[in-house]
Formats: sequence, structure tokens, C-alpha cells
Amino acid sequence: MYEHRVESYFKSGFIFNAEDIFNDQEFILNIPRNVSSITVKQWKNTVNLLIYMAQFAISGNIGAWMTEEGKILRYAWIEPKGDKAVVQEFLKGRKLLEQEGNIEKAQEALDRAIEIYNKHAQAYERRGYVNFLLKKYHDAERDFTKSILIDQSNAPAYYGRARLKMFKEDWEGSLADLDQAVKTSLALQDIHWIARRLKAECHIELGQFEKAEFELKYLTRRQFKKDSSNYPFQEISWFNYGKVLLELGKYEDALQAFDQVFLIEDGNENISEADKLLYRGIARKKCGRNGFIADWNEASKMGSKEAAERLEDTK
Repeated sequence: MYEHRVESYFKSGFIFNAEDIFNDQEFILNIPRNVSSITVKQWKNTVNLLIYMAQFAISGNIGAWMTEEGKILRYAWIEPKGDKAVVQEFLKGRKLLEQEGNIEKAQEALDRAIEIYNKHAQAYERRGYVNFLLKKYHDAERDFTKSILIDQSNAPAYYGRARLKMFKEDWEGSLADLDQAVKTSLALQDIHWIARRLKAECHIELGQFEKAEFELKYLTRRQFKKDSSNYPFQEISWFNYGKVLLELGKYEDALQAFDQVFLIEDGNENISEADKLLYRGIARKKCGRNGFIADWNEASKMGSKEAAERLEDTK
């Protein structure tokens, strides 16, 4: 069907030859990460061809981006959406999971998808998330691991297992999974930067401040749109970056980071104003700048014991 469609509709206006992407032994259409310089016509033809082929499949996905100088011009996320039972149960389960109050029904649908096809990596990953929400952590880890064993390029499964390990304070184990989440995703995807942010948090817990600085430097330079899941976490990223820079003795850079924290209005990490003022005051004092006493005074009024102690030490 692929070759017929190429011959009938696309001729040479596509990217992949059939022999390069079909695995006859495993019955898989597999496209390794590919970066090409192509025309809009080639991109559209290839995406349309892959959308058509996806309807013969029962699991999996393909991401496609057309970019120019880092700006996304076109985007497609391709996955099976046909009438096969396993496809319908998976899509139903995933949709129910997004709706508040339907987590048990979502689990039932994902269970059915896995019963029909026990190599559905995406269904295992989503069921792992369901088990995580239900606090069935052993079951969640089992599902994430099964997903990874089936599809070693499944970044969300690595991320899910990493979150479980962070919950158990297994920072080294979490770093290993987050590293794989970064490697198996693109910088064009939200999950890539979510994994980098969590990597920084693990490095901080382990006292590996130079490694944390590396992750946070790139993270804070990134501009996220409001619809990005990373957008609300810019505040905590800058705040952690400032704390790491303090640990590394880079006081001027730390002060700039804490100043940036006060410019962000849409944070959701509930960093207290007292902590923001406390750490900006520390950075100001380290840099020999005025204003640190005023910051600590305000922080002390808000209940910061450390700020009060630091004020006493200045008397």
C-alpha cells in the first residue's frame, strides 16, 4: 500500500523509501530520528503518506516538525486512529484520563487495550500514569518498565519512571531515566525540557551543582509560549538557578537570576515571597550591593526565621 500510494500520488515528492523504514520480520514501520533539508511539498507529501499508513497500525506514533532557524513552521503528530478495537480502547482510555473524575474508567479502557495487544507501549505508559495517580507505585513502575522494554525510544515512560524514583529519593536512578528521556526526545518537545528541569533538581539533591548549572543554564535561556507545560515553571527554574550559582560562588550571575524571579508573574511552584527576598538579599550582600537589609527586613516580616537571624548578625 505504501509503494502503491507513492507511485500513484507522490512520485518523488517524499522522503523515505519503503525498504528503509519497513521491518518485515517484526511487522514494524520504524523511522529513526531524521533531519533533512526539504521543501514544503516534500514535507506535506511525506506526512500525508505516513498519516495514511498509520491507519494500518495498532500502536506507535511519529512526530514531524518543519523548522527554520529554530522556529516551528509546521508540526504533525501521527498515530493510529482507525476502527480497530485496540486503537479505540487506547484512544478512549487516554481521553478519559484527561477528564477529571474518570480515572477508573480510563484504567478499564487501557486494560482492555493491553489485553487485546500486549505490546502496546503507549497503553502501558498511560496506565503507568493512572497507577501513579492512584498511588499504586509498584504497579506504575511495572507498567513504565514494560513500556520501555517494548519501545526504548518512549520518552514519557522514562519520565514517568523517573518521577517514581524521585518520589523514593532515588536520585541516581532518576537521573538515569531522565537522561534517557532527554536523549529520546527533541528540544522541540515539552517533555525534553521537563526532563532537563527534573535533572537539575536531582543534581541539586546530590550536591552536583555544576551539573545542575549546565541544565538550568539552557532551561532559563529557553523562551516558552503560554500554552507550553513548561511555561509555569520558569519561576522555579530561575530560582533554583540562582541558588546553584550562589553555591558555585557566581554571585553576580546569581543576583541576576533572583532579579529575574521577581519579573515572572505566572509561576505555579508557590515559592514564598519571603524566600525570594531572602535569597536575593544573600546575593546582594555577596556582591557588595545595597538593599540586602531591606530584603531581609521584608522577608523577616513575612515569617522567614533565616532572614531574621541574618539581620541579627548584621547588628
